[in-house]
Formats: sequence, C-alpha cells, structure tokens
Amino acid sequence: MMRPAADLPRVYLCRAPVDFRKGMRSLAVLVEQALGHDPFAKTLYVFTNRRRDAVKCLYWERNGFCLWHKRLEQARFKWPRHLDGAVIALDGQQLNWLLDGYDLRALTPHKALFYKTVL
Repeated sequence: MMRPAADLPRVYLCRAPVDFRKGMRSLAVLVEQALGHDPFAKTLYVFTNRRRDAVKCLYWERNGFCLWHKRLEQARFKWPRHLDGAVIALDGQQLNWLLDGYDLRALTPHKALFYKTVL
C-alpha cells in the first residue's frame, strides 16, 4: 500500500475544488499560475473535487511528476473550512488524518467500510 508519508517536509492543500479531469500537467500549471508556487519544489500539493469525495496529490520526484488519487465510496473528505487562504499548509500527519477521513478540527474519522467484491 502506497500513500503519502507522515514525515513530508511540506504539504499544501488547495481549498478550492478543481476539475478532476485535470491530469499531472494541468495540476502543475495550476500550482504555478493560480497558486504562485513552484511545482518542482519538494512539496506535495493536495486537491479535491467539487463533491469532496476524492483527492489528488501531486508532487515532483527527481525526474517527473507523480499523482496519487483516492476516491471515497460513501463519505466525503472533511476539507478544513475553519482556516483562511486559498492554500493551507499542513504537515504530513495532518494530511494522513485528512486522508483517513478525520475532520482536522474535531479529529473524528469516517467509518471503516468492508466489502467482499466490487461487482
């Protein structure tokens, strides 16, 4: 199982939802032009869709962009609305709490789901 590490140096959460048809290149352009950040820095950028049932994490690794994607089956991600700004700085532990379904304000998780088949 691969997921972002808890000891990441920098994580930036884009508060506004993005069109999830965007791929790595389009998200990198968004990081550079709309957010004013360096997409080649040792930083992980996190995006969500309008329904907040999916996230994409973009980062540069030595010689190319990597894209990590998670979609929830029933719940929605608890995007931090209590913080101001277009971009929110998190640490790796907070990102993993968010990915686990925690509300960063109340630290309450999503319920775990157990399926036998995808059919």
